[in-house]
Amino acid sequence: MAAPRQLRRRFVEAAAIFALPGAVVLAGLVLFGAVSAIAALIAVVGLIAVAALLAVPHVRDLAALNDWTDELGIGEPQRSRWVGRTTFGADLALSLMRALRRLERVHSALERRAAGAESVIDAVPEPLLVLDFSRRVLHANLAAETLLGGRLVGRDLSEVLRNPELLEAVGDTLHDAQSRAVEFELALPVERQIRARVASLAQWRDTEGAAIVTLEDMTAIRRSEQMRVDFVANVSHELRTPIASLRGFIETLQGPARDDPEARDRFLGIMLGQAERMSRIVNDLLSLSRVELDEHNPPTDAVDLLPLLRSVAASLELLAADRNMTIEIDAPERAPNVAGDADQLDQVFRNLIENAIKYGRQGTPVTVSLRTAPDGKTVRVAVTDRGEGIERRHIVRLTERFYRVDTARSRELGGTGLGLAIVKHIVNRHRGRLDIETEVGVGSTFTVTLPAAAEAPRLS
Repeated sequence: MAAPRQLRRRFVEAAAIFALPGAVVLAGLVLFGAVSAIAALIAVVGLIAVAALLAVPHVRDLAALNDWTDELGIGEPQRSRWVGRTTFGADLALSLMRALRRLERVHSALERRAAGAESVIDAVPEPLLVLDFSRRVLHANLAAETLLGGRLVGRDLSEVLRNPELLEAVGDTLHDAQSRAVEFELALPVERQIRARVASLAQWRDTEGAAIVTLEDMTAIRRSEQMRVDFVANVSHELRTPIASLRGFIETLQGPARDDPEARDRFLGIMLGQAERMSRIVNDLLSLSRVELDEHNPPTDAVDLLPLLRSVAASLELLAADRNMTIEIDAPERAPNVAGDADQLDQVFRNLIENAIKYGRQGTPVTVSLRTAPDGKTVRVAVTDRGEGIERRHIVRLTERFYRVDTARSRELGGTGLGLAIVKHIVNRHRGRLDIETEVGVGSTFTVTLPAAAEAPRLS
């Protein structure tokens, strides 16, 4: 309801409006002497009274209509529609209702369009961010939140992606509305190659001067290109010796040793060994390439490590027995599962245990221990040998491809120099850690720490 003072003011204004024409007419009659001043005064008073009576319903309608529009303005109407007491009030209320319904339809259409735009953005498989003119994140799709982690809306872009080139590109695009592309590295949780495309948006909801940033993961493409280069370089280097040996033996068998059965058998045995070595190198290179190609996508399956370790140990018992060695598993009856790829984890522990057998002293045990961290968030598997140990200057390079501490011994034992490189990349894919402890003359321990299944990162 309008305040009494406002109601009285409106009442007086309305009465004056109604009475003004009659008062003007009476004033003219008085001037021409047609009516006496007293009669004119009485008539004016009468006109004002009649005007007041006529104005009362209009004033009440206007006051009530004013209250109703105020309620609509703050979004808290006491009633959905208003019906006036006078024809004028009713017509005015009807016009307002029509305008209000039209505005509601326009607003609903805009809301649907905005929701549709957000749905389209959310359905885009590539990470996508919408920024306002101050680089604050207005919207982020699920792919962006998965890649960058946590809630992004409301945060400044510099808190989400701390890359100067990208921030500069976004600022320039917001300034001149020109599209740009930037490539940069995203270090965590694993190194990725990202191409960011920045484009201008005229408007996003009620915000003007917005920008849209799409992030394309180029990791697989860049790694494929690098692996192709590395593969050619590694193959040309590592296969040169066995190929040269095979060629030399073949030429010898075709020439001087053609009719020498003893030399032929000996050379054929050597050639078979060289061919097997080449096969192992190629297989390990292909395995390493597959692991590197998928390293940025962590596995999500739950793996029970204890039966896996027992299976690996059982399959290597004959190799250990040939060197009068045993494989001892030290583990609790139960341990948390880890999030991983069972085949790749089998490859990791098979490689580590096999190395421990090859490089440990004959007649000594290989110990495989499984432990859970006190907080239950990680599981640790340590493989310990009683070998000659490794000089510390070699440790930082042990996981490099084709790096060998003792090249001759490694080749003699059938090593390719790729085993620990494969282990490192598989552990990286599992978001784990590989630690190496060694003491010359005592032995070495290779420890793999993996996140428990409940703590494993989401697929990204």
